[in-house]
Amino acid sequence: MGRRVRIRHDMLEDMVGRAASPVFVGREIELAALSESFEQARSTAAATVLLGGEAGVGKSRLIGFFAERAASRGAHVLIGGCVELSTEGLAYAPFTAAIRQLVRETSAEEVAALLPVGGARDLARLLPEFGEPSGEVETDTARGRLFEQILTLLERLAERNPVILVIEDIHWADRSSRDLIAFLSRNLRTAPVLMVMTYRSDELHRQHPLRPVLAELGRVEGVARLELPRLTRDEVAAQMAGILGTTPEFSQVGQVFERSEGIPLFVEALLECGVDSSYPDSLHDLILGAVEQLPDETQRLLRIAAAGGIRVGHDLLAAVSGLSDVDLEDTLRPAIAANVLQVADGRAYAFRHALIREAVHDELLPGEHVRLHARFAEEIGRDRTLVPMGRAAIEIAHHWYSARDDLWALISAWEAAAKASRTFAYNEKMQLLERVLTLWNKVPDASSRIGVDHTTVLEEASEAAHSCGEIDRGMKFVKAALDELDEQTQPGRVAELLVRLAQFKMSKRRPGALDHFRYAARLVPDPSPERAVVLSKLGSYLIFSGEVTEGTALTEEALRIAREHNDECLEADLLLNLALGPSIEGRLEETVAINETAQAIGLRKASGRIVLRALSNTVDALNNMGRSAEAVELALEGEQLARKYGRYRVSGTFLANNRAEALESLGRFEEAAQLAEQALTMDPTLRTRHHLRRIRADVAVARGETEVVRSVLNEVEAFTVLDEFTQERSANSRLRIGLHLLDGEPLAALDVAERVVGEAQITSKPMLGWRVLSLLAAVAEAAEPIAPERATALRAQVQGVGATMGVHSPVAEAYRLSVNGDHDAAAITWERLDRPHPRAKSLLHAGRAAAGAGDREGAAVRLRTAHPIAVALSARPLQAEIEALARRIGVSLTGEGVPAATAPATASATAPLTPREQEVLRLVAQGRSNRDIAAELFISAKTVSVHVSNILGKLGVSTRGEAAAAAHRLALIG
Repeated sequence: MGRRVRIRHDMLEDMVGRAASPVFVGREIELAALSESFEQARSTAAATVLLGGEAGVGKSRLIGFFAERAASRGAHVLIGGCVELSTEGLAYAPFTAAIRQLVRETSAEEVAALLPVGGARDLARLLPEFGEPSGEVETDTARGRLFEQILTLLERLAERNPVILVIEDIHWADRSSRDLIAFLSRNLRTAPVLMVMTYRSDELHRQHPLRPVLAELGRVEGVARLELPRLTRDEVAAQMAGILGTTPEFSQVGQVFERSEGIPLFVEALLECGVDSSYPDSLHDLILGAVEQLPDETQRLLRIAAAGGIRVGHDLLAAVSGLSDVDLEDTLRPAIAANVLQVADGRAYAFRHALIREAVHDELLPGEHVRLHARFAEEIGRDRTLVPMGRAAIEIAHHWYSARDDLWALISAWEAAAKASRTFAYNEKMQLLERVLTLWNKVPDASSRIGVDHTTVLEEASEAAHSCGEIDRGMKFVKAALDELDEQTQPGRVAELLVRLAQFKMSKRRPGALDHFRYAARLVPDPSPERAVVLSKLGSYLIFSGEVTEGTALTEEALRIAREHNDECLEADLLLNLALGPSIEGRLEETVAINETAQAIGLRKASGRIVLRALSNTVDALNNMGRSAEAVELALEGEQLARKYGRYRVSGTFLANNRAEALESLGRFEEAAQLAEQALTMDPTLRTRHHLRRIRADVAVARGETEVVRSVLNEVEAFTVLDEFTQERSANSRLRIGLHLLDGEPLAALDVAERVVGEAQITSKPMLGWRVLSLLAAVAEAAEPIAPERATALRAQVQGVGATMGVHSPVAEAYRLSVNGDHDAAAITWERLDRPHPRAKSLLHAGRAAAGAGDREGAAVRLRTAHPIAVALSARPLQAEIEALARRIGVSLTGEGVPAATAPATASATAPLTPREQEVLRLVAQGRSNRDIAAELFISAKTVSVHVSNILGKLGVSTRGEAAAAAHRLALIG
């Protein structure tokens, strides 16, 4: 091998461009759309453009032209691209390339200065330039934190100049990059950042993993999709003129246009064949036309380069080919002059288009294919600096697998899986481990080759599946590993797998998790760290399920073990689990004290996760204690801290959920709804997502937005799955009852209420148990006219349950007063707590009671106080009930002496009818009887009677005929 010399890029670059048109042809519409999106990003909000088009249609040329123009106007353009290797486990390739470009333009230190404290240690997992990565390996937060660091980097960078991030060929993107793309598209909200992503639309088959990502992004505000069409005949003529330097003949334009079908790459390839040549029959041969005109030694070297990928470094190509630097350059010159190959940054060469590389690679003979890929694997293995930092392991794995060398494919896949884990690329790790498992039986002594047994690979694969949310595949890995283990000889490993299987079942909301937790605990009876971990899971599961006594005892046992082994982080987690018991039982001061102890440990151990978890639990406790304004302020502090720690996606969204709950308690409905929707864009964990959706549904119930409530209940599967956890069960039941009452279906609400009071263990936690109990009392009142016996029985059961529950806070006391029918006292308590919505409801109930006792004036006073509250809150159902009662008893809500019952009905003053009431009203207007209506709508005659009564009250009329007249006058029915 000859002496290495530095490649003369300037001598090679002047050869580029013989077949490419120097004139940019057409694309005015697409350029205008890109420019419009850029202006949107600069002036109002971040934007994303998804640019699709067939291979060879000119996506890269368009993006390059646009980026150059934008850069001249001050934009900072960062470019990264996906490669075919990404699908085999090369995670975050486009983002690594873009950040590396940024480091080259500035420095690693300057980039690190843009990040939160410690943020560079997360980016170090992608680029070694940032030093040693953080040691934290918590799979539930680590990847989310990395996403947040990249988001923060782009936002801070955009404070200097508008940023354009170009990511090419996302049809090759790995799962981690796809997830990050979706995350950034949702969360780059106000920063002046434009993301432009290209993909081959002709490759998106029905099962392509990019399709659901594109569908999801299509629903995000600020995301536009562009499809780059083929060139028209006139545009092909202009492209030909630019390449040839003269106006082409009319007949030649027709031939080229017909043969190329308007794809620019094929136009170039046809012209490479010469204007007087006959054109090849296949497009494959057409693309290879320029290659086949090159010298034999150049073609041979191109085949070697094609095995290395679309881009290959000079030193690597020299090592694999065995050529000296001078011989390599001389051999490549014809390919560069013909624009088959281009000189790229970083002493590398890139095929001008991926289709050219694919066509050349397809020409490799079977033996040649195996030999060349093996050579690449060997040379990279000998000197890992031949490829960009961080890529060696996956490059080696790719080449050995392509070389069909089972032994080294297995060894290299195992190593690459470990590398993927360190960058939180869990899906890629799982895919590589699946390759190891596939190759296992093909390699003698596979276990000794990688230093672990087959079961360990399954365990690692199940952990990776759990981390990336591939629950079904994870369960298969766990079950396969359990089949290989003997619980008598390896009880600890079996216990760990059983815990993971239980977690999988919880994620899928399947039964059996508790049995697995208990079995795991029996397998590790000695006071070991393994037992402490198992008991922490079992104890919290039991507490969340309402089995507080047993769950607390097991948690206390685990706590003793953790302290004996000086595991302070586990101790803090167990303390926070322990605080759940007093919280569920309503002993909130005790909960806050335990949280503060755990938080102190978190601060001492510098564990942001523990600190934020403690803060979240305290925010929840404060809201349950009636200190909701304090809860809001503490949550805001916690969210700021979560951003500082780079943990907003997991810990911050949970704090946002608790803040939204406190805002909803305070009647700040719009803020609560907006906060919940905003937190959802951060792609929180599934459980947090469901909590946020329930908060949105609580606001919807108060406002009468029935379709929102129904969609939330469908999403959390409240109609089909019985939740095992107390909080979810209570919230779902509360929302189902609320929906039935909004729909004017008190009997359906009664059915749910009877199941809740009879089957579920109702907690003393004010915002869960007492809130539900108060709602059940309201259901009994609503059902009284049509099911008096059932209503009486429900009321008695509610009273009985309430007598067993603790009352440890003003919130619990207010709900207790409501349950006992002391609505005036409840209203006073709610007023002190600054909770306007339950206050107005209590005033309505008190007004109804006063009216029933003949105290018309007393009822009027209460209704006049409640009505403006309901109006201010946009609580339309509550407002309608207040107005209907005022009309029935003939009092004015304004106090100006005009009884509501005698006021003329107008469309704006009419209380909204539910969809069911509109159906009933339509049939009433047709003169149908209650029995006829019941038969047609498949409901009972009693239910029809209730609907009719509600309709009369809402319309302010006293007869069915007046209701029919009002329906036609106000256009309430079709």
